[in-house]
Amino acid sequence: MPGGVASQASGATVPVIDIEPCLPLVAELAAKGRAQRQVAAEAIDAIKASGFMRALLPKPWGGFEATPQEFFRVQARMAQFDMSTAWVAGIIAVHAYQLALMDRRALDEVYAEDPNTLISSSYNPIGAKVQPTEGGFLFSGRWGWSSGSAHCSWVLLGGIVPGEDYRTFLVPRQDYRIEDTWFVYGLQATGSNDIVIDEPVFVPEHRTHKRLDGFNCLHSQTNPMYSIPWAQIFVRVVSTPAIGAARHALDVFTGNAAGSSTDPTKLRGDLDIARRVAETRNDIDQAEVLMLHNFEQMMGKVLADEPLELFDRVRYRYQASKVIDDMTRAVDRLFEVAGGRSVFNGSAIQDIWRDIRVARAHVANNPTAFARNLGAMELGAENGDPFV
Repeated sequence: MPGGVASQASGATVPVIDIEPCLPLVAELAAKGRAQRQVAAEAIDAIKASGFMRALLPKPWGGFEATPQEFFRVQARMAQFDMSTAWVAGIIAVHAYQLALMDRRALDEVYAEDPNTLISSSYNPIGAKVQPTEGGFLFSGRWGWSSGSAHCSWVLLGGIVPGEDYRTFLVPRQDYRIEDTWFVYGLQATGSNDIVIDEPVFVPEHRTHKRLDGFNCLHSQTNPMYSIPWAQIFVRVVSTPAIGAARHALDVFTGNAAGSSTDPTKLRGDLDIARRVAETRNDIDQAEVLMLHNFEQMMGKVLADEPLELFDRVRYRYQASKVIDDMTRAVDRLFEVAGGRSVFNGSAIQDIWRDIRVARAHVANNPTAFARNLGAMELGAENGDPFV
């Protein structure tokens, strides 16, 4: 079975998700995806075959229970070949982790026939209408930014239950439609279109997930990995692709410098160019090392059956939100001196420059509120964010 080789990480035996055979195809289909505003189906099929879509799914439903470290290493690696593909694959695959926290009946409904069943999402509850009813809820509305939704047969949607709090609602494909709205200047291939439920549909109680259950790390799985807060897993899936994309930009820049039609020896000897390359590589390495370090810390705690300190959760959350800004500066540093060809449509480094800026528009990648929360806690205030 693809992805079935075992390795050691954080003291736990986990499968290796072998993404390397997929990467040439991911790179080959990147331009097609950008033009069609959708990751090519052939790329999604290859990623399925690698086992990545099952990485975080519990083993009883055909998953691998890979550690977050392995999952995000693979996602970052994929982004070195196409950020949109890594964005879509990561967001779709991470939903298996949230389902692992839900009622087992939801897992059975989604994965009983196919462990590679794909789920998209849109968590912003602004357009949702929720009405409690016997056994569940009547649910309707409109949601944006549902990345990769055309490839999926289920969707997770955010909504506020009157008199209660935020929940996520799991809805099958026959109960919603996808509206083509994704006309953007970057991450075009993510196909992050709108999800629309025109007339209320019934969502049973067992196909919902309370935000506070995620905050309190409630689950019924045997693997202690699932005691890592859901928020810590999800927020990294929309920032980690930028790490791989920045590595891609560095590869493109150094490759262009080595093969420059102007004067490669001059470029190599330019002290400002050398400084920019060194600083960019260091920024990328720091972002990846910090991400892996934080998950090592979290895995160590849950494997030892120790609670994760709330302050650390807030700190990790802030650090995840800074990745896009840090990687934007890293790519800017190169793009500023990438030469005249970089301004033309189709320039690889320009595409990366655009992709990272669109990723910054995701609410999880705006560090302002998370900085305020962390700083306030440092000064003695209580945590103000339930999604940490």
